[in-house]
Amino acid sequence: MYILPNEQKEKERLRIREFAEEIIAPEAAILDKEERFSPELTIKMGEQGLLGLVAPKEYGGQEKDTLSYIIAVEELARVDSSQAATVVAHNSLGLTPIINHGTTEQKEKYLPKLTSGKHLWAFGLTEENAGSDARGTETTAVRDGDQWVINGTKRYITNASTSLTLGVTLQVMTKDSNGRSNLTTIFVENGTPGFESKRMLGKMMWRAADTSQLTFKNCRVPYSNLMGEEGQGIRYMLKALDGGRLSIAAMGLGLAQGAFEMALKHAKTRKQFGRSIGRNQVIGFKLADMSMKLELARNTLYRTCMLKDNGHPYAKEAAMAKLYTSEIAREIADEAVQIFGGSGLFKDNPIERFYRDQRLLQIGEGTSEILRLVIARGLGV
Repeated sequence: MYILPNEQKEKERLRIREFAEEIIAPEAAILDKEERFSPELTIKMGEQGLLGLVAPKEYGGQEKDTLSYIIAVEELARVDSSQAATVVAHNSLGLTPIINHGTTEQKEKYLPKLTSGKHLWAFGLTEENAGSDARGTETTAVRDGDQWVINGTKRYITNASTSLTLGVTLQVMTKDSNGRSNLTTIFVENGTPGFESKRMLGKMMWRAADTSQLTFKNCRVPYSNLMGEEGQGIRYMLKALDGGRLSIAAMGLGLAQGAFEMALKHAKTRKQFGRSIGRNQVIGFKLADMSMKLELARNTLYRTCMLKDNGHPYAKEAAMAKLYTSEIAREIADEAVQIFGGSGLFKDNPIERFYRDQRLLQIGEGTSEILRLVIARGLGV
């Protein structure tokens, strides 16, 4: 069943589209070229309510339903994936775990600041030996009285080393009373002694988004920084990833839409052999296929949002949505470059950036291979 957004959602779409085109688009190319995270642009997104989309109103958030949030991400990614990634990581991986599993005291401490539009929060999961296999986590937290002592390294963490970042929700390995290892989540605030964050440079994609390496050397935090229950980190992580996959799916859909629109405009205006290249059947068929893939992707993603918002299981469908949108983003970006021809290979053409930005979509929040495994298991095989 296709979910048609209501009039209010479409008004909100147009509002965010206008903001993205007028404020983000003029800066996207230069920020990408300089590989520079912009606190100023992030704060402007915060002023639009984009850094508190999923948080309850009682903590200063927008309390949007899933579809409204997804539409916002889609519109940002239609213009620039780096800024969409900043918003996604903050809402989906930063705010949501605190909302779902934090104590009342923790929510009151962190959420009003994180929904103000002036601060960011990160989620520390990935390590050198813990990517698709999160159980390979080697960062440890040992209880010492009323404190945790943390040691280890995280990498590829979004929003962790900016001047706006307040802290990180960290997944660590702990041991229970029987000596068994379990995953646990702990809050670590920036500036805590023994905690250092360093930006990782040299990315091919999302170059204006912050990506960091986090190092913990005998870093001590209060035991009360525990999020939820000890040993439940894997459950919290999997729940966060289900929602996160919808966010990445929205980024794929938005990027694909933007790439398609650029290719369509070029096909209508570029003339060869005395007519627009879009009049040639081979180009027209490419555009027809791109348009069809977009509609199928949007239908898949929006339906999954409906399942989530109505309290239905959606893990398999989230994997499907993320897998399909990321795959069609790759296909559409590739075909768009083909339609542009040689001009699409130069950095002064936005399609070159879109082609690079799509590549992470098949890796982050579950690789395409892992997602096929999730789907297969959801089918009972």
